[in-house]
Amino acid sequence: MGRRISYRDALREALREALQADPRVFLMGEDVGCYGGTYAVSKGLLEEFGPERIRDTPLSELGFVGAGVGAALGGMRPIVEIMTVNFSLLALDPIVNTAAMLRHMSGGQFSVPVVIRMATGAGRQVAAQHSNSFEGWYAHVPGLRVLVPATVEDARGMLKPALADPDPVLIFEHAQLYNMEGELADDFEVDICSAKVRRAGSDVSLITFGGSLPKALRAAEELAAQGVSAEVIDLRVLRPLDDATVMASVRKCRRAVVVAEGWRSGSFAAEVMARISEQAFFDLDAPLARVCSEEVPIPYARHLEEAALPQVPKIVAAVKALMGTSA
Repeated sequence: MGRRISYRDALREALREALQADPRVFLMGEDVGCYGGTYAVSKGLLEEFGPERIRDTPLSELGFVGAGVGAALGGMRPIVEIMTVNFSLLALDPIVNTAAMLRHMSGGQFSVPVVIRMATGAGRQVAAQHSNSFEGWYAHVPGLRVLVPATVEDARGMLKPALADPDPVLIFEHAQLYNMEGELADDFEVDICSAKVRRAGSDVSLITFGGSLPKALRAAEELAAQGVSAEVIDLRVLRPLDDATVMASVRKCRRAVVVAEGWRSGSFAAEVMARISEQAFFDLDAPLARVCSEEVPIPYARHLEEAALPQVPKIVAAVKALMGTSA
């Protein structure tokens, strides 16, 4: 048995459960209280838990993320919400130079158990400064755990183990997923270590994460109608990356396309392709391929934005090129 729930409501349930379970947990960020969150994830929590546990902050990412890091060092379990990944760049110093590195810099004496949530991705006509996908940047940094929940199950279940982690955890929620609905089982387990096979296949591996997962699954359906069996891998955790699940799929299918919304140059897609080349090169029957965003700031105009992002037809065309059939 299960129930149908939206991605947004699954996140809210996870927050409520965490706040109820541990008095050290509190939520802080811009508009998380009175306004109920920019994406309505924290709606109603201020009334339930009060302003000590649901804290509206000034519009200063550098300030309130730093405060969250300090609270974690002081024994609290803060959940810091940054309105969008673009604004997280203002808080790179406390995230990268402090939270990620303090365990190492202190010789293991200190840990920073902070969870930082943020919306990521494009597709909503909010223009370049609100449409980037920088989760791959953060996956570059040792000391951070980087999660990208793309299903209601992961949205509901990833927060609890993230809060139990003694080190900083970053959770990237693709903004186009908030309204998505899915079935949530009554009994489920979610880890923050492994990738998942979302659709089994035998001809090509579609390796993706976050907001690109629904597109990859739709592409797999179209390919199936054309006689191509695509396996869809949801990475879910960008750091540490689950190489074993990826390589098992690649060795079985012998072809792979990486689908990621970030720009192609220096992308996380390139990192996945490099690892496949290092570990499974001789298992491949065709060169690796990737579908990424075009090398431009994300446009505002709807038709240009759609053209700049990975889309189902682009994924299908990339697979057919690998299979040696016409696109």
